[in-house]
Amino acid sequence: MPFDFSILSVKDIIDILLVAFLLYKTYKLMKSSGSINVFTGILVFIIIWVIVSQVLQMRLLGSIFDKLVSVGVIALIVIFQDEIRHFLLSLGSRHRTSSLLRFFKGGQKNGNSKEAIMPIVMACLSMSKGKVGALIVIEKNFPLDDIARTGDIIDANINQRLIENIFFKNSPLHDGAMIISNKRIKAAGCILPVSHNLNIPKELGLRHRAALGISQETDAMAIIVSEETGGISIAYQGEFHLRLTAEELERMLTNDDEA
Repeated sequence: MPFDFSILSVKDIIDILLVAFLLYKTYKLMKSSGSINVFTGILVFIIIWVIVSQVLQMRLLGSIFDKLVSVGVIALIVIFQDEIRHFLLSLGSRHRTSSLLRFFKGGQKNGNSKEAIMPIVMACLSMSKGKVGALIVIEKNFPLDDIARTGDIIDANINQRLIENIFFKNSPLHDGAMIISNKRIKAAGCILPVSHNLNIPKELGLRHRAALGISQETDAMAIIVSEETGGISIAYQGEFHLRLTAEELERMLTNDDEA
């Protein structure tokens, strides 16, 4: 009997930890997308529902809340259908599947690729000195095929001169974003979703808003070179990393390659 009680306690702890983890991930997603008020409202409603139904045991009010919860789940699915779709696409992406296969097979992660990282770093430094605006999006687990189709497909090796030529001020593709996938330049001149987060500093322009938008909707890493200041920044997981040095840029790209 004590053994069964011990197993039950461990299961309860795991259950609580999993719920806490899901709430934390939901909070981060809502915060990065600017929907934190919705998350707070949902939590308040759930707390009131539990108090009314379980603690106070008000049958009439509890039954009304039960109906609202059953309808509310459907409403949440409708409201957040894009986020749910993105999550499922990311979960079933080829990169995620291969990572799981490597895990179960005991395989090792791929090593860092300096051949892919250094041309990007050098191109960003060169464009920073010349104050040439640029926006480079590096695909991770979430596929960016839909984004790539909004621009021109290139499918070329990562090359410093090619990157600089694409973002040259007189180039027809310089205003859009470049998509890098599987260590190749996949497309350029692409249109990104713009973030409507009100906390973005006013001095940051449209490139920064587009970079933050793609980092909120996907797990991609977006590199921005400011046309006004020449500063190099990164938007990743809904957050900005501003005014990066060459070493910091290389380190972030290297860590991203290891992930």
